[in-house]
Amino acid sequence: MSGDTGPFAAWLFNFAFYYPIVMAFLWMTGGLYFYARREHRAPPPDQPPPLPDTPFVSILVPCYNEQSCIVGTILALSAQAWPDFEIIAVNDGSRDRTGELLNGLVPDHPRLRVVHLAENQGKANALRIGTLAATSDYIVCVDSDATLDPHAVRWMVGHLATGPRVGAVTGNPRICNRTTLLGRMQVGEFSAIIGLIKRAQRTYGRLFTVSGVICAFRRTALHDVGYWSDRMVTEDIDISWRLQLAGWDIRYEPNALCWILMPETLRGLWSQRLRWACGGVEVLLGHGAGVLGWRHRRMWGVLAEYLLSLVWAYAMLAIIVLWAAAKFIALPSALHVDTLLPRWHGVVLGIVCMLQFATGLVVERRYEHGLARHFYWVIWYPVAFWTIGMLTAVVAVPRTLFRRRGVRAGWISPDRGSAA
Repeated sequence: MSGDTGPFAAWLFNFAFYYPIVMAFLWMTGGLYFYARREHRAPPPDQPPPLPDTPFVSILVPCYNEQSCIVGTILALSAQAWPDFEIIAVNDGSRDRTGELLNGLVPDHPRLRVVHLAENQGKANALRIGTLAATSDYIVCVDSDATLDPHAVRWMVGHLATGPRVGAVTGNPRICNRTTLLGRMQVGEFSAIIGLIKRAQRTYGRLFTVSGVICAFRRTALHDVGYWSDRMVTEDIDISWRLQLAGWDIRYEPNALCWILMPETLRGLWSQRLRWACGGVEVLLGHGAGVLGWRHRRMWGVLAEYLLSLVWAYAMLAIIVLWAAAKFIALPSALHVDTLLPRWHGVVLGIVCMLQFATGLVVERRYEHGLARHFYWVIWYPVAFWTIGMLTAVVAVPRTLFRRRGVRAGWISPDRGSAA
C-alpha cells in the first residue's frame, strides 16, 4: 500500500492485513497450549489407555448413492478395536447399488443392521432415524465415504463415558486424496488450519462445530436439544451450537483419526465451501442472539471470530470493487485504492502463514508421518483458499437471508475426488 491510498481504503487494507495475522497467532498459541497440556505426553493413537468400563456403542452410517465406497467404510467399522458395538447403516433412498451392497454385507457382518428409507430425505433425517434404531446411549456418527481408524471409537467414547456433561466429541479427519494440487493443499489445511483452530477454540472456550464426518454424541444430549434439524444446510454446525447453548460440553479428540476424500475440482470445492459458509450464516442468524447472555460467555469468542471473518470477507470485496471502479470513474480521494499488489504486506502474511503451517505440522506429526513433504504445496493455500473463502462468505449472506424458511435441506453426493 502506498501513500496514494485514501484514508478509508487504508482502513480497509489495515483490517484485511492485520485480522489474519492476529487470528493466526491466536490459533498457534491456543493450539500449542492444547498440544502441551493434552497431547504431548499422551499415548500414541494406536495405544489408547484402557477404560474401567467398555459400554455398548452404536455406530451410525447415513448413506446416499455411495456404492463406490460404502463397502470399505463398513469393513473399517467392523474392524474397530472395541468389544461391544453395533453398526446401523441408513440407506437414505439411494438410487444406485448402495442398498444392494449393504444387504450383501449383512450375512458376514452380524453387527450390521441396515435401515432402508424409500425416499431421500436428507442426512439430518437419516441420522435421526438411525438414532431411534440404535440401542446405546453412545452414538458414533461416521460419513459413508470415511475410513475410521481401528481405535477411533475408543478415543471418542472415552470422553462420553467419563464426562457426564460431555454431549459430543469430534474427531480428527485426515485427507486421503493427494494426487492434485487442491488435494495437497487441503492436507495442509486440515493439519495446520482446521486442526489448529479446533485446538485453539477448545483452549479458549467453545468449538464452532464438530466435524460431521466423524463425531460421537450422547443420546440424552441429542434428545435434550431435539436431535438434528433437517431445515439447516449444515446439520453439524447447528447441532454443535444448540448443544453448547443447552449447557453440554463438546470436546476435540485428535487421536480419533478418520481418513476422508475431499473435492479435487474447483467446482466441487466451491459447492462444498459455499454450503459450509451458508451453514455458518444460518446458524449465526438462528442462534447468534442467544449467545449474548452472560451464561454463554464462553461462546463469545466463537461468535466474535465468525463475525470478524464475515467483516474481513466484505472488506476484501470492498477493496477489490474500489480498485476496479477507479479504473472507470473518478472516486473521492478517501476511497482511492492505489493497487491490489500485496507488496510488503504479502511478504509478512506469507511468513506468518508459513509459520502457522509449520506449527500445525509439528503438532500433527504424531498422527501422520511425511507431512513435511506437503509443505511446499501449502504455499499456494492463501491464494486459492482465501479467495474461495472470501467469495463464498460474500455469497452466503444474501443467499441465506433470501432462502425460503422451513424447506428441508436436501442431500446430494459431493465431489470427493479419488484416493488413487
